[in-house]
Amino acid sequence: MTPTTLDQAPLSVLFIGGTGTISASSVRLAVDSGMDVSLLTRGRNSSGRTVPETVTTLLGDATDTVSLADALDGRRFDVVVNFLSFTGDDATRMVEFFSGRTRHYVHISTASLYGKPVLQSPIVESTPRHNRFTAYSRAKLDAEEVLVAAHIRDGFPVTIVRPSHTYDEASPPLPGGWTVIDRIARGDEMVVHGDGTSLWTLTHAEDFAQGLVGLLGNPRAIGETFHITSDDVYTWDQIYTIVADALGVAPRLVHAPTELISLAAPDWFWSELIAGDLSHSAVFDNSKIRRFVPGFTPTRTFHRAVLRMLAWRESHPEQTAADPETDAVLDRLVRGYHGAAAAFAAIAPGEKPAG
Repeated sequence: MTPTTLDQAPLSVLFIGGTGTISASSVRLAVDSGMDVSLLTRGRNSSGRTVPETVTTLLGDATDTVSLADALDGRRFDVVVNFLSFTGDDATRMVEFFSGRTRHYVHISTASLYGKPVLQSPIVESTPRHNRFTAYSRAKLDAEEVLVAAHIRDGFPVTIVRPSHTYDEASPPLPGGWTVIDRIARGDEMVVHGDGTSLWTLTHAEDFAQGLVGLLGNPRAIGETFHITSDDVYTWDQIYTIVADALGVAPRLVHAPTELISLAAPDWFWSELIAGDLSHSAVFDNSKIRRFVPGFTPTRTFHRAVLRMLAWRESHPEQTAADPETDAVLDRLVRGYHGAAAAFAAIAPGEKPAG
């Protein structure tokens, strides 16, 4: 997309967090849309994602009110977009700090807080929120409650945006990240949760950016909540197979119930997310964001993005190397699958259980 096709807007926008998976694309699109973009950062960018040279970088820590005040030095912005607010306490601090300093505050929440299992599909913004499986989702829900209360009580100009599983070429959307791609490439087995047939929506960060940037400065969006996803839906077996096909290898997939993954790897970051999010089918109705942002048209598909992802892997070997600890967890899950399969085979009809 070129700037001439965009809905231009000379807004001053502060992004809190702007080099992450979902934020970097939004920063670039905001610049292309004619916005005067500032970026609050602690100066860390391990992913290597770049931002345009016209972006004003402000060094500060959003979790520290003094540091935040020093970094902004009295500046005011038409819009503030916060990717780094995770709890109710975070949200309370942002309400106190930005009240009167911006005309539009956009809080990046998460679609993982929708109730699981999903009782009606597709998911809409009014789908009940009560994810009891993941602490991350519950904390994000607390943050939403603080912001909604501030809007109702004092007119705080908040819009809540809920991305789902968003990725870019530097961040593969697989539980285990680059380690999984490394295992598939070398022909190792991979455990897939459930039977691999639950439906999952993948959204490229550039598609998410269309919806987010289109909302900035829109007074009708204040007090509203949106999820922003693509319509690119796959089964989990398809997701792993697409990666294997791009690598030119045959996928070696085995399946394990989600509850057994949690038992075998309670120490693994992804176990809670698989139990509370990834193992449940998640398909979204994006009618609302399309009403507010008429140009929202996701164009990226995972099967093509994987090719660019592998090119990124080739050109960034240090950032995309397998993680030994994650590899050990995945090995443990594979051993668990074969142990469980052997145990079930031992109690087949006519067989005497072992032990």
